[in-house]
Amino acid sequence: MAASSSLPHRQVIQARALLWAGDGVANEEIARRSGVDSDTVRRWRCRFLERGTAGVGVIAQGRGRKPGLAPGIVAEVLRVTREEQPSGEATQWSTRSLARRLGIGKDSVAKVWADHKLKPWQVKTFQGQQRSAV
Repeated sequence: MAASSSLPHRQVIQARALLWAGDGVANEEIARRSGVDSDTVRRWRCRFLERGTAGVGVIAQGRGRKPGLAPGIVAEVLRVTREEQPSGEATQWSTRSLARRLGIGKDSVAKVWADHKLKPWQVKTFQGQQRSAV
């Protein structure tokens, strides 16, 4: 693991740190070599004692980036996109108009649409309607 060029970087760094720990290197020195805090090294060592090699490189529960949207917002974006028309003269939702309507960011709307393969600007494929030739 420590010499791998194909494993995730996190896993390689932790494996190297654990090898140094096995050689008797102090946590502070391992932290300095790894570019992390000494508390992080302690957590890696504890996780290794609990799980063995299966725990190397695993992100602990509760760590990492949290979801940016409140529960139910994705469903509401999908419902409004599919079932409601925008007010005014607009014929379909834009990311900005739907974001304003729901009180979220335009990038959040774009991400929900991309994740669910929605393209409301393509009237023919989105709504099943065909434009008449003029």
